[in-house]
Parts: sequence; C-alpha cells; structure tokens
Amino acid sequence: MITFYKYQGTGNDFIMIDNRDKKFNSDLSGIKKLCDRRFGIGADGLILLENVKDYDFSMVYFNSDGNESTMCGNGGRCITAFAAFLGVIKISAKFIAIDGEHEAKIFENGIVSLKMKDVSVIEKSGNDFILDTGSPHFVRFVDKVSDLDVFSEGRKIRRSERFSAKGINVNFVELKDGTLNVRTYERGVEDETLSCGTGVTASALAVASAGLVSGKTECRIAVPGGSLKVKYKLQNKNSFTDVWLEGPAEFVFKGEIE
Repeated sequence: MITFYKYQGTGNDFIMIDNRDKKFNSDLSGIKKLCDRRFGIGADGLILLENVKDYDFSMVYFNSDGNESTMCGNGGRCITAFAAFLGVIKISAKFIAIDGEHEAKIFENGIVSLKMKDVSVIEKSGNDFILDTGSPHFVRFVDKVSDLDVFSEGRKIRRSERFSAKGINVNFVELKDGTLNVRTYERGVEDETLSCGTGVTASALAVASAGLVSGKTECRIAVPGGSLKVKYKLQNKNSFTDVWLEGPAEFVFKGEIE
C-alpha cells in the first residue's frame, strides 16, 4: 500500500509521496494510472520528496502521462508546504530539482514563495515569445483570452513541426487593468490546466520584456484556478534575475492506494 497526499496550488494538483525511504518505485504506466482522474487518484502530476546531500530534500516530478518532466513551479511550492507538514523544514527550504537549486519561503497566511531560475534568453517574434523558466514555454499575446479555445490552439502549437519532438507548454495571455490573465496548455498533461507556475512566470517575464509594464518589478496574474504573483529584477529586456513565484499551496486530502 502506498500512502499519498494530495496538494493543489491554484488548481494545479499533485500527488505527493514521501519517498525518503525509497520504497516507491513505479514505472511509467503505474504513475500514469495513479494520476488518472477516473481509474486512479487523479492529478496533473506526481511528486516524490527524497533525501539528498547538502539540501533539505530533492523534488522528483512526473507529468500525468507518467514521464519524468522538467521543473513545475506550482509543484515546487506544494512540495515546500508538504515538506513543512512532514517536519523536514520549518518556514524556509533549499532543495534541488531537475533544473537546479531552489529556495522557498512559507508565510503565515499560507502563501509559498519559490525562487525560480534566472532567465537570460528570450526569443521574440511579433506577439510570440519563447523562453525557459525551468520548463520550456511559448507565450502568445491575445485579445479576449477568456473566449479562446485553449485546447485546440495550444495543441496546434505544441504539435507543430518545431516543437513536436520534445513538446512545449503554450500560454495565452491578456494584460487587462494591470492584471495578467493567463491560460495554459501543458505538455505531458496534453490539456489546459487550471494553473501552471512556470507558465505564469514565463508570461510575466514576456510582458516585462515587451515593455508593457515598464518600471515594475512584479506582476499579478489571474489563472482559472486563482491568483499568483511573480517578482523579478530586470537586468535588460532579455535578462531577469531574482525571480520569485508566489501563491497558495494547500493540502487537500491523504489516502492509501495499492
């Protein structure tokens, strides 16, 4: 029997497993089944918390298709809350993930702030941006993002000749009344998710790079699952350091599954 915990960050939900004893060892099909919303627990991804030298813990992330994937921002915030629940940390953490070292802080109101990787390369073409915030992202500015068929349009870009082999996450964004509205099609999930942490980070940096929020050092983001904030230091239009993703990370339930 596997003991698991369910966490969500603005609707981006994850199966959390304490794997410090290394007893969890499932293959691609097993993880895919656990993430299935009809035949398993149901989640956008599965995350293992493991021991690692010189860090509080390591984060091993799998998409719902069962494949180990690149960094997940909301997952990083949720595993920080999970580590605090387990007593591994108190209010701050330094952990390692597939894209390198991360820092995280937990505030009294339950908000978790996660330091993301620096970004120094942004590819631009009209209203489209491509950048890596721990996972590769395509960002497109659109009008009336609420009316967009994100599944169809996102799938077209993700399956296009350039991106079909490795895939890419696709974000559609609209800046309205000082808030960035973002909807994301995630590779690995192969559908729209309620939120994507690396996606909103990419979207916020793209907006800053385009000069649409000149002079600002943070961006408020609305996603279908709630609200997030991205803070950053702009070095130049293509370079960002001290990037932080902030938002809620909440425990949902605990269970056991064979």
